[in-house]
Amino acid sequence: MSTTKQLQRSLGLRLVIVVVIGNIIGSGVYKKVAPMANELHSSGWILICWVLGGIITLFGALSNAEVAGLLADTGGEYSYYKKIYNRFFAFIFGWSLFTVIQTASISSLAYVFAQSLSSIVNLPPLLPDLAQVNIAEVFYPFADLNVKVTAIILILLLTWLNTKGIKTGANVSTGILVLVFTGILTIVLFGISSNAANLVQPFQLSTTTGQAVTVSSVFTAMLSAFWAYQGWAAIGYVGGEVKDANRTIPRGIAIGVLLIITIYLLVNATYLSVLSIPELTQIHQAGNQIAAVEAVRSFWGSKGAVFISVLILVTTLGCTNATILASCRTYFAMAREGLFFKNVANLNKENTPANSLWYQCVWACMLVLSGSFDQLTDMIIFAVFIYYGATTLGVFILRRKMPDAHRPYRVWGYPIVPAVMILFCAVLVLNTFFIRPREAAIGLILMLTGVPLYWYFTRRQTQKIQELNN
Repeated sequence: MSTTKQLQRSLGLRLVIVVVIGNIIGSGVYKKVAPMANELHSSGWILICWVLGGIITLFGALSNAEVAGLLADTGGEYSYYKKIYNRFFAFIFGWSLFTVIQTASISSLAYVFAQSLSSIVNLPPLLPDLAQVNIAEVFYPFADLNVKVTAIILILLLTWLNTKGIKTGANVSTGILVLVFTGILTIVLFGISSNAANLVQPFQLSTTTGQAVTVSSVFTAMLSAFWAYQGWAAIGYVGGEVKDANRTIPRGIAIGVLLIITIYLLVNATYLSVLSIPELTQIHQAGNQIAAVEAVRSFWGSKGAVFISVLILVTTLGCTNATILASCRTYFAMAREGLFFKNVANLNKENTPANSLWYQCVWACMLVLSGSFDQLTDMIIFAVFIYYGATTLGVFILRRKMPDAHRPYRVWGYPIVPAVMILFCAVLVLNTFFIRPREAAIGLILMLTGVPLYWYFTRRQTQKIQELNN
């Protein structure tokens, strides 16, 4: 294996769109309507939050697309931040991807895959007597151990698959997405046709508790929506493997996000037409149920529950695969610059950063053992919106730093669209600190562990330079 071999540009627009959508559609489209119902107690406000989440995501995607079109390279925001800010900020971002954002995404998706598999084949319990063993009453590593072990096995298998080359991983995602779209469209058509009399139910703004919806509850509910939209920026991590990246990446991001917004509105309106808010709240409080499974069970019975469980298996399999495929490229780019562990810079004979994949795999498996699904996803959204805001701010900075540079795409609605995105990111991060302080604190601590490591890596680089000079 060599550190001088180069990544191959093999992804065109179709596969770019596949990677964008494949990184987004995962567990959120099936699971997150229940915690939103528990927070808002209003079907109409749930749909409003999905729309707002989609608009903000699109604003972020359009802003990101301008930066990506100008600076496209392997590593995504890591490469952008070096030019927008400095190496330190770029490193902290890359380290945050490794410790929180992308590895926890892989863990969360694999966890839901394992939950769905358990509902179909009834996985036998593992070490049930240790289920209450905990660390500071926050982490319960042995709780639902059968589900967690299954999730770990999935991460290991998909990591191995992606060491065989990027086109192999991307083509697997293409096949999976065809099945996913077919399944979701089937749910929407049958759900709406079997409950035509209840089509007004999803648009009722009144709450079942009689209490008004607050701004804070809207932002808290949107944490769930944003988990479902999370992942669109991952295409930037494979920028060095995209044909005509400066044009293809912006187009792929915009097309992918617009398709996702449409799908999410249709499928969540279907859930809300067949399940009441109290039913969705009960599903959330049960802890081990998935809203989509119960919705389909309501109009198809037990066979429908099996169908949707299989669909969730396929969807989370695809999203886990796409996330594993894209994420490891950032750590590879960092290692090539001496800012990550040395052997992560190696490519295998398929020109794939295999060592980076395995480092990512090990930490993702540890995160599976660390927490629950909702704990992981709230931690991810807190962390990722710090960097969404930073990338969007980069639109303004780069227009000052590089006013005459060729931009294949300029963000629509400038400067209002990026300004709204930055403001929203700031409010969401602050709200999460107050509403989910534990998840925000854990995420922040993991991100800040990168500070001493940056010192270590840069000190090692300095020593090497001194040795060469001597």
